[in-house]
Amino acid sequence: MGLKKVKRLVVKVGSSTLTYESGKLNHRNMERIVRVLSDIMNSGIEVVLVSSGAQAAGFGRLGLREKPKELRLKQATASVGQGALMYIYEKYFGEYGYPVGQILLNRSDVEEQCRRQNLQNTFEALIEFGAVPIVNENDSVAVEEILIGDNDTLSATVACLVGADLLVILSDIDGLYDSDPRLNPQARFIDRVEDIDSLEASISGAGSNRGTGGMITKIQAARMAVSCGVDTIVTRGDTPELLYDILEGKPVGTLFVAKNCRTGNDVKNG
Repeated sequence: MGLKKVKRLVVKVGSSTLTYESGKLNHRNMERIVRVLSDIMNSGIEVVLVSSGAQAAGFGRLGLREKPKELRLKQATASVGQGALMYIYEKYFGEYGYPVGQILLNRSDVEEQCRRQNLQNTFEALIEFGAVPIVNENDSVAVEEILIGDNDTLSATVACLVGADLLVILSDIDGLYDSDPRLNPQARFIDRVEDIDSLEASISGAGSNRGTGGMITKIQAARMAVSCGVDTIVTRGDTPELLYDILEGKPVGTLFVAKNCRTGNDVKNG
């Protein structure tokens, strides 16, 4: 696929991969994802995980049938779900010898220069310690004015913040099509996007009851990431072993090719 050598990888995992329709955590998928990421780290690649699933896990744990719409209830389910999510991540990563560090952030953490620098320092320290930074939006206290918005956008923000070489967005879709394949059996799969600004495709909203975004948020995230020099791939999350193929340069999902630049806020490049 023409990827540059990856030294630092950001992986975003969506709620549809981490949970069942009931909202309860899909332990089989979580264990597979952790095993693959741990093995990738064993090879010398640094990994940052952006994980959805807190609200979904929360409404499953609280016995709700669907995500609540009222803000205070959303915040409560996120608070319950985040603890459940991190407990499982800590257990599974610990089995492979890796500690985890939770980072919950909002827009102001990224936009305010001092807080941004502190955040970058935290990421760097966790990586130096051999820990896995696990990132989510701070949904338990967030309101619309301080939200980054969705975890696709969050993953691109983090990829730029830490100076990643590659962002992989794992979701419930194969990648980008020129129209919705659920509605059009003749939809053409797009395996490579060189110029995201000229992209023309029919895109839809959220793919599942547990997620917050669809293809449109992934394209927006890819646009952000490639603009700061981070190659971005969107692919399915139910087969995390595909990450091995991606790192070996095999064609998996849709590759959005990065522009040849880095932002001035890139951690690794000053």
